[in-house]
Amino acid sequence: MTVSLNKAVPDFSAPMTGGATFSLAAQRGKTVVLYFYPKDNTPGCTTEAMNFRDQYDDFVKAGVHVFGISRDSMKSHENFKAKLELPFELISDADEAVCTLFDVIKMKKLYGKEYRGIERSTFIIDGKGILRHEMRSIKVPNHVDEVLEIVKGL
Repeated sequence: MTVSLNKAVPDFSAPMTGGATFSLAAQRGKTVVLYFYPKDNTPGCTTEAMNFRDQYDDFVKAGVHVFGISRDSMKSHENFKAKLELPFELISDADEAVCTLFDVIKMKKLYGKEYRGIERSTFIIDGKGILRHEMRSIKVPNHVDEVLEIVKGL
C-alpha cells in the first residue's frame, strides 16, 4: 500500500533523533512536512537540511512540523543533526518501511551503475492526517521556499 493525494496517510512509527519514536498519529492537529533525502553528509542533502534549518522559524510560525527521513542509522542521523545544528528531528528508516509506504525507493544511476536509492521527495500532511501535497524528483535550489509557500496556503 502506498499513500495517495487527498487520502488519509496510514499511521506509521519509526525511530528518530533525540531518543524518541516518531508516530504520525501523534502529529494529529498539526501540519507535517516529511522530506525524504538520500543520505546524510552528502552535498545535496546537506544543502537541503541547511535550507530547512535556516527557514525553520518560518515553518514554526506557520504551525508546521518538519521531519527529515532517510535510510541512515540513528548514529549517522544524530551526528548529522549535531553537525548542522538542525532544530528538527531526523527519522531513521533503515528497513525502508516508510520509504515503501511513500514509494520513494527508485532505481538510480551513478557512474553508469544502477542502485536502489531514495528519490528526493517531500510530502505535506494536514492536521487530519490527509496527504495534501507531494513533490517528487526534487531539485534542491528553491525547494524549501516552495514548500513554505505551499504550507502557508493551506
